[in-house]
Amino acid sequence: MRRKCTNAIPTSSVQLSRMPDHFSVELSSVDSSEPKPNIIIMLMDDVGWNDLGAFGNPAMETPNLDKMAKEGALLTDFYSASPVCSPTRASLLTGRLPIRNGVYSDIEHAENAYVSVRHIGGIPDSEILLPEILREAGYTSMLVGKWHLGHEEAHLPLNHGFDHFFGSPGCHFGPFDSVNFPVYRDSEMIGRYFEEFVIDENTGLSNMTQLFIEEGLSFIKEQATKDDPFFLYWSPDATHTPLYASHAFRGKSQRGLYGDAIMELDSGVGLILELLRELQIDQNTFVFFTSDNGAAIYAGEEGGSNGQFLCGKGITFEGGMREPSIAWWPSHIQPGIVSHQVGSSMDLFTTSVILAGLSVPEDRIIDGSSLLPSLLEQEVDPERTVFYYRGNEMMAIRRGMYKAHYWTWVGPLKTGDPSSTQPSNCFGQGVPGVTSEELTDHTDCPLLFHLGKDPGEKYPIPNDSHEYMDTMLTIRAVVTNHKRDMVPGEPQLNICGEPEDIFSPPGCEKIDKCVPVSEGTDLEPYNCSEDPYL
Repeated sequence: MRRKCTNAIPTSSVQLSRMPDHFSVELSSVDSSEPKPNIIIMLMDDVGWNDLGAFGNPAMETPNLDKMAKEGALLTDFYSASPVCSPTRASLLTGRLPIRNGVYSDIEHAENAYVSVRHIGGIPDSEILLPEILREAGYTSMLVGKWHLGHEEAHLPLNHGFDHFFGSPGCHFGPFDSVNFPVYRDSEMIGRYFEEFVIDENTGLSNMTQLFIEEGLSFIKEQATKDDPFFLYWSPDATHTPLYASHAFRGKSQRGLYGDAIMELDSGVGLILELLRELQIDQNTFVFFTSDNGAAIYAGEEGGSNGQFLCGKGITFEGGMREPSIAWWPSHIQPGIVSHQVGSSMDLFTTSVILAGLSVPEDRIIDGSSLLPSLLEQEVDPERTVFYYRGNEMMAIRRGMYKAHYWTWVGPLKTGDPSSTQPSNCFGQGVPGVTSEELTDHTDCPLLFHLGKDPGEKYPIPNDSHEYMDTMLTIRAVVTNHKRDMVPGEPQLNICGEPEDIFSPPGCEKIDKCVPVSEGTDLEPYNCSEDPYL
C-alpha cells in the first residue's frame, strides 16, 4: 500500500556535498601512552529499554546494572542495527549495516530474517570481524554464549577471529524431535541443548546462565595473568523464549520467569565487574552493556518492556531498536553521566578498534562511529544519523531529534487470533494512521516525528507545516546520498537446507552425539521461499 502527501514537498535544495552516512573517527580521545584497555561487550537477547531499574523499571530488580550506570554512563538514545538478532550481531562485529555485510534476506521485500535451523548461510568470509582486527594489537578474544551467525564450520567463531568459544552457533530453540542445537567449546561440540545442557521447558529451570557467567569469569582470570589485552564478547540468551533461570533465581522476581532471567543476568554483570576490581584491572577495562533488539512484545508475560516506546522486536518503531545501554570505564568515564548522543551497536566496532590503537578498514564503508567523544568528553553530535532497516529496505531514518518513516509495518495488532499466522509485535499499541498491519509505503510523504516531544511516535508532524517541509528537505538529501552510495552485500539468508554441522558438528564422534540425516533427506540447498517452516 502506498500513501501520498496531500501537499507536495519541494525538491531538496540542501547541499550536503555527498555527505557520507558513515563517520570519520577521532583518535585523539585515547592516550596512546596508556596500555591498551581490555574490552568487554555484554550483548543481551530481547532485553527491552525499560527492563532495567536505571531506565525506569519500577520492579528495581537490577541493582548491579543500576550501580554500573551510576559508576559509568547511561546512554538513552542507543540503537541496535536491526530489530532482530542475527543482523544486529553481524553489524556489531563488522561495524556495517546488515544490508552491507550480507546478513539479511531479500526474498520478500522489507522482511526480517535471522539464522534459523533451516539456514545454511552465515557471516561471509569477506567481512572483517572485530576480533580479527583486535588480534593485530595482541588481543586474545573469547565469545561466551550465542553466536547466531551460521551453523556450518566455515561460519563458526574460531574461523572469524575468536580464539575461544563456549556457547552455541544458534539460539536455544527447542527441544526438537530430530536434532537439538549443539553447544561448543572452541572448535568442537561438547553436547546439545535440552540434552547434556538441560533446559526444562516445564519449570523454566536451567543452569546455562551460570555456566556462561563462570566461563566469562574464568577467561578474565586467566587473561589477567598475561601481559596482553583481552576482548570478551559475553552474549547469554536466557531472556529469549523459551526462558530459563537457575534454582537460585527461579521464582525470585516480581515479573515471573522473564524477571528471574533478568535478575540472574544482572548478578552475572555484578560478578564480572567485581572481579575486574579484585584483579585491579577495572581502570583498564572498557565494558559496554546493550541488547540485540527490543523486547519481544508478542511473548506477552514472557517478554520484556520497552516502556514508552512503540512496538517491539521485529519492528522499526522505537520499541524494536532502541536499547538499554551502559558504558563503564573507571577513571575514564565520568561517573553518573547521562549521554543523549544518538548511537548504534555498530559504533562498538569502531570504538573498540580505536581503543586498541588501530584504524578501521579503509577498503569498505564502516557505518559505526566512535563513542569516545561522547563518553569521555560529553560531546554530542546533534546531527548523528541512524538508519532503520528491515531486510533489504530502509524503513526509517533518525537525524538529530527527527525520525521519518518511509515504510511502516507492524503485523497483526491482535494476539491470540486463531486466524493469524503471525504473532503481534505491537499488541495493544495500535496508533491510527501510524501503525499498519500491511507493509505501507510512505516514500512520497514520510511520517515525521520529533522524538524529543513525542518519543512514543503517536503524533505525526502535519505534512503541510513549515517544520515538516524544512526538516524533510534535509532528511531527503541524507537519504538520497545514502541510497546512491549503497552497494548491498550478497544476501546470506536466502538459502536454506539441512545444515550438516547441526546434525554432525566437529567433535560429535568423540561424545557419540552425531545424528544421521534422515534417509531420503535432500541435502541440496534451496531457496528459503520454498521452505514451509519459514
